[in-house]
Amino acid sequence: MSELSGNQKRRMKSAARLYAVQALFQMEASGQTSDQIVREFLDHRFGAIYDGTEMVDGDIRLFRRIVDLAVNYQAPIDQLTDRALVAKWPIARIDPTLRGLFRAAGAELCQTETPPRVVITEYVDVARAFHPEGREAGFVNAVLDHMAREAKPEAF
Repeated sequence: MSELSGNQKRRMKSAARLYAVQALFQMEASGQTSDQIVREFLDHRFGAIYDGTEMVDGDIRLFRRIVDLAVNYQAPIDQLTDRALVAKWPIARIDPTLRGLFRAAGAELCQTETPPRVVITEYVDVARAFHPEGREAGFVNAVLDHMAREAKPEAF
């Protein structure tokens, strides 16, 4: 078996983050458990072919870790997110896709060693994937920057 290149590993991590946001959104929308959603994603999304296009294989370990951390630490992550949002817009009032994004990013910011700047860049890219023509990427960047500075001030 050949060794993965650095670029392939980065693409797989990026895909895992995108899938984690989708999984968190789907959990909230469907009421399914994290175990059910993770199993569905691993069985039907990673490497699947949709409309003739093969989905990128994601980093399974990272995907599972982000989903588990986002679920297990949802309350403190949501509180961190609320502090970064404008007072009149608590996390409960924002778009559910962005809510999943902030939970996934918050999990990485608070519970992993991933450098905050990497987390911010990756999740701004995820925001662009979901909202290519909107202003969401700038909004996500500002909120994640605030969250990162609170969660890991030593990195700035």
